[in-house]
Amino acid sequence: MCTVISTHYDAYRCIILKDIMKTSMKLLAIAMTVAALPACTRIETGEVGLRVGFDKQVKTEELLPGSFNQTIIGSVMTFPVKEVAVKVEDLTPLAADNSTMKDFDAIVIYNINQAQVAEIYNSKNKSFHAVHNGDTYLMYNYIYNAARNAVYKSARKYEALNMADNRGQMEQEIKEYITKTIADEKLDGTITISQVLVRNVLPADSIVASANELVKAKNELKTEEIKVATAKKRNESMQANPTMIPLMTAEAQAQYLRELPGAIANFKGQTLIIGGSAQPVVPVGGNK
Repeated sequence: MCTVISTHYDAYRCIILKDIMKTSMKLLAIAMTVAALPACTRIETGEVGLRVGFDKQVKTEELLPGSFNQTIIGSVMTFPVKEVAVKVEDLTPLAADNSTMKDFDAIVIYNINQAQVAEIYNSKNKSFHAVHNGDTYLMYNYIYNAARNAVYKSARKYEALNMADNRGQMEQEIKEYITKTIADEKLDGTITISQVLVRNVLPADSIVASANELVKAKNELKTEEIKVATAKKRNESMQANPTMIPLMTAEAQAQYLRELPGAIANFKGQTLIIGGSAQPVVPVGGNK
């Protein structure tokens, strides 16, 4: 009887021990997984990775988006390759009228062929790339210089005051210039320009001031032309209908009286002669 009890007890104890061991193994596996997470890099959407070995050599096999890659031994470099935006700002290109623009800002958006990441990184001069927040932006500096040259080339075709109105045309031209530069370097299968946006176009202050003066002069000329045309029409009416002369004379005198205060204000310190009289009719200020 005692033997039977002992056997059942041992079996029960074995079952408990097995459960404990299973639970411990699960906990250990979870702990190991959590501990390994900091030593693992995930390649995000829009990125491509390259492994750097223990010997500091960059491998030639691209690590694709969505993959998890251990970094216990070696490391992983990440490269944004989709819709990379390059800001080209504070440029002062020369316009067709030989004036220098006060400011010209644009954004160029490009993509990198993910299958060419290793080739570009390993074969191109490192000065072509840019590093920001741990990511390496392939050919960023190269695209910046190409975009800058394209802006200066396109701007030379337009007068300063007309650039803003031709923004869309300039965007297309800048894109074509950059694309040609890329093709000349035989990189057209590697880099694609998806969009160019011209953000800010400011002519020089002197150009804006001259334009405003010109508009003012044109408006004044138009006003004088209207006055001449009105006077001519009135004269023709008087000749066609002499009976209207007294009425028009009265209108002219009324207009004269309406404008008299302004004329007086413009002749301060002088004697204003009205109607041919030698006597000053109105004292107009000045020293007594």
